[in-house]
Amino acid sequence: MFAPLRLRCLLTLWLALAACELAQATPFRPTADQQVLETLPARLSDPRQREMRELRQALAAQPSDADLAVRLAQRYYAEVAAEGDPRYIGYAQAALAPWWHEPAPPPQVRLMRAVLLQFSHQFDAARADLHAVLLAEPGNGEAWAWLLAISLVQADYTQAHQACARLSALAPGLIGSACRAQLDALTGHSAAAALALRAALAREAQADPAQKLWALTRLAEIEQRHGDAGAAEAAFRQALALDINDGYLLAAYADYLLDQGRAAEVLALLREHTRSDLLLLRLALAAKAMGAPERAKWQDELAARFDAARLRGDVLHQKEEARFALALQGQSERALALAGDNYALQREPADARILLEAALATKRPDAARPVLQWLAASGYDGIRLNALAQSLRGGD
Repeated sequence: MFAPLRLRCLLTLWLALAACELAQATPFRPTADQQVLETLPARLSDPRQREMRELRQALAAQPSDADLAVRLAQRYYAEVAAEGDPRYIGYAQAALAPWWHEPAPPPQVRLMRAVLLQFSHQFDAARADLHAVLLAEPGNGEAWAWLLAISLVQADYTQAHQACARLSALAPGLIGSACRAQLDALTGHSAAAALALRAALAREAQADPAQKLWALTRLAEIEQRHGDAGAAEAAFRQALALDINDGYLLAAYADYLLDQGRAAEVLALLREHTRSDLLLLRLALAAKAMGAPERAKWQDELAARFDAARLRGDVLHQKEEARFALALQGQSERALALAGDNYALQREPADARILLEAALATKRPDAARPVLQWLAASGYDGIRLNALAQSLRGGD
C-alpha cells in the first residue's frame, strides 16, 4: 500500500533538498544511548519531536529491530524537509549503523540506505541498492520513486520515463500525473504538462493534502518556467494555503519572488527560517536587493557555514555556494568553478541556470557547453534558461 505522506516526503524532499541543502559529509554518530542528539526550539509537546523521542527510546531498547530503525531514519529524513536542518541526515545514518555496511541488508533498510546515499551524491551506490530492492520487490513504489528522482537529477530521461511508468501504475492518480508532467516539462512540452497537471488537480480535488502540495509545487515551477507568472503565483499560493511546513516550497516561492523583483516579500516570508542554509541564502539575496540592514549579518553567517562545510570536506553545497559567490560576493570565477563541478553531478534546471549565469559573468561560453548540449538534446523550453543560453551564444 502506498503511504501518501511518505511518498510526498520521498519525492519532494529528494528532488528539492538532496542537491540543495548543506549536508554533513561525515554523519554524526552518538556514542551512548543517553547522549543528546540535538537541542531544538520546538516545544516538548511538539508531536514531531515527541515521535522522534519515542522512536529513539524504542530503538535503544531493541537495537536489532530493523523496522524501528527505518522508521526513525525516515522520521529524521522528513525533518529535513520541515526544518531544513541537514544534521538529521547524520542522525538517520546513525539509526541504520548496524546494517550500514552489510552487502544485503533487509529491503526496507536497503531502501533507506539508498535514500541517504543519494543525499551524499553517491548515486551509483544508491542505484545499486534500489535495483536490489526492486529485484526482491518489483511493486515497491517508493523504490521506483527514488529511482525516478535520481534519474531526473542526472538528466537520464530514458530511465526516468521507465521509472515514471512503473510508479504511475502503483501510485495514486495525482502522483502519476505529476510525475509525467514533470518529465514532459523537462523535455520540451511545458505548456502541455501544465495543462495536464491542472486537469489532474481538478479531478483529484479530494486528494491527500500532501499529494496536492507535491503536485501544486511542481505545477508552479512548470508555469514559471514557460513564462506564465500569474498561473505560477496561483499555484504557489494554493500550495502555501495547505499550511504544510515544507522547506522546498518556501525556497521555490522565494526564488519566484526574487525573479519577480519582490524581495520585500521574501524577507517577510523567510525571516524566521534562518536555520536552513537553503532559505538563509534567499534571505541574504533579498536583503541585498532591498538594502536591508541584515544583509551583512546573513552574508557573514552563510560564509561561515560554507567555510565550515569546506573544512569537513563537504562538496554537497556547490550549487548554493556558486550562487552565493556570484550574487553576493561578486566572485564570478569562483562561482564558475563551483557551478561546473556541481553540474558534473547534478543536471536539473537550477544547476544549469547557475552555470549559465556564471559563464556569462566570466564571458566563458565554453564552460557552459554541457548545459547548451543538454538544452539541445532535451528540447527543454524554459524561457529563462533559453534566454541565458541565447545571450551566451552572442544572440545568434
